[in-house]
Amino acid sequence: MKYIDLHCDALTQEGVLQVTKQRLQAGGCLLQCFAAFVEGGGFARFLRLADAFDAMCLREGYHRAENGLAEDGVNAMLTVEGDALEGDIGRLETLYARGVRIMGFVWNTPASLGYPNFPDYAGLCVGRVPFCVRETRRGLTPFGREVLVRMQEMGMLADVSHASDALFWEVAARRRPFVATHAGAAAVHDVARNLTNSQIAALADCGGVIGLDFCADFLSEDTTAFGQREAMLAHAKAIVAAGGEDVLALGSDFDGIPANAYVPDPSYMPRFLETLSAAIGARAAQKAARDNVLRLFHETICK
Repeated sequence: MKYIDLHCDALTQEGVLQVTKQRLQAGGCLLQCFAAFVEGGGFARFLRLADAFDAMCLREGYHRAENGLAEDGVNAMLTVEGDALEGDIGRLETLYARGVRIMGFVWNTPASLGYPNFPDYAGLCVGRVPFCVRETRRGLTPFGREVLVRMQEMGMLADVSHASDALFWEVAARRRPFVATHAGAAAVHDVARNLTNSQIAALADCGGVIGLDFCADFLSEDTTAFGQREAMLAHAKAIVAAGGEDVLALGSDFDGIPANAYVPDPSYMPRFLETLSAAIGARAAQKAARDNVLRLFHETICK
């Protein structure tokens, strides 16, 4: 079963990578999204990472996915995580020209576009604030609202991964398709990075998708292979229960997370998809693997 992965951080990972061409081929990857993680570097860092993405596609023979996918080989799409605009909406045109079709507003700290789901990331890092404390009050900035409208006009999907609850609901209020490229279900594991049932239902109602994150910390306290297997299935089932079969997708976060004990790299995806098929049914698993994202792309960025 071929699959689509909405998020990885291989562009900015140093050393041994989880995501390689060989592993993507072994896993049956149709499309891998590569995030330009720009935290701390802004637009200049985006340009460097876009150049690195271009070089990688040429070197590895990836098909650049901007307005459609090739059925043969592995497709690659450039996305953005963090504030690449730094207050300049004109830079959206550059992002689009470089192939970006999915853009997030924030990472873990406030930015010119809006606020993250963790209200105090520094406190979280030192153990002063628990993972479950959510930012519910601060959302998009006025500039962020302007950017959201322009993105939708251009055919770029808004990514609410890492976004505050308030930011999420402002995006949902637009009643346009949007995505959470890497997230889980708060009903299964109550951390601020996961979506509540009401958020999952709202995202589904807008025609969007949620890429199931493979980050062990956001899935379960049991980090063993068996514990992660059970947690991933529980999150998948919870997302389908809250939003229906058309909302579930995959967003591993490979190379942005420690290796998940059950699915440590893309070559293990067939095992997970087989397990997912047994848990939620073959048709629903195929939708999650690729069909839901293909439908969304055809309705938005590939029109």
